[in-house]
Amino acid sequence: MINQIIPALISFVVVLILSPILIAVLKKLRLIQPIRKELPSNHQLKKGTPLMFGIILFVGIIISILFSPTPLMYFLSITYILFSFIGFLDDFWKASRQDPEGVSGKTKLVFQFIFTGGLLYYMINELGVDTNIHIFKNISLDLPMLIYVFVITLFVVGSANAINFTDGLDGLLGVVAIPTYFFFFVISERAEVQLFSLIMIGCLLGFLVYNIFPAKAFMGDTGSLAIGGSLSFLAVLEKVEILIPILFIIYFAEVLSVTLQVASFKLTRKRIFKMTPIHYHFGIKYRWSENVIVTVFGFVSWFFVFIGLAYWNFFLNL
Repeated sequence: MINQIIPALISFVVVLILSPILIAVLKKLRLIQPIRKELPSNHQLKKGTPLMFGIILFVGIIISILFSPTPLMYFLSITYILFSFIGFLDDFWKASRQDPEGVSGKTKLVFQFIFTGGLLYYMINELGVDTNIHIFKNISLDLPMLIYVFVITLFVVGSANAINFTDGLDGLLGVVAIPTYFFFFVISERAEVQLFSLIMIGCLLGFLVYNIFPAKAFMGDTGSLAIGGSLSFLAVLEKVEILIPILFIIYFAEVLSVTLQVASFKLTRKRIFKMTPIHYHFGIKYRWSENVIVTVFGFVSWFFVFIGLAYWNFFLNL
């Protein structure tokens, strides 16, 4: 355990020290967040805040590889890097052109499907991950490889984007992602997964010092898509796909709110929520502050992670 805690502490300290330097560089390069006009007035005040702060989380990737240069750790690191690359392209477009729309959704999806397919191929053929979806102890759904790859690709891309939707308030994704990484730290028997998860928690804690309201810099898709891809592949690697609706409850609530809002408006010309993703709804309708929303969502994430741990312990753990 001490061999895993030390790298996590190092990650926390390094992120804490390097973050002010990165924020200063982002400001100097004018890589700042363009604010969408339809967002509430309190968000308009955030104009000029540096974007792409998620780059600082690469500290965790470097430390992970230094402490555990194994094929599995390289796989986890490459997964994070590839999804971060997609987010970086989007963030750089937004910041350099001051265009809130960024890279087209279709372009990002094409990259995500290509990267996910390649990573799944390596996971199955090189890491020996089976094509079963485990439901209970000794009960699993054995899928043909092509069907499994198709289903899991949709799951990974969908989950990664759902997690990306969650990055809309200061500190929100960091606070919600920590319990999810904690789940994988607890259940995994792989030393690399335990180490990687704990290091990411250390990085996110250091990151939150500068990202909690009022944020000194925004994570951007550089960090949020990377976290999304990372957590999604951890779920596949640990064979807990059945628990995703529980573990990712906040992420799915965010993207579901958008889907319901669009469908409702198209069918009835009425909106269900004041604004989506749903974290905006609580701020506008109930006048919750950002810190209150982040705290509540974080509590909900921890609550469902413990439900997931209970299910895993009683129904999945062999």
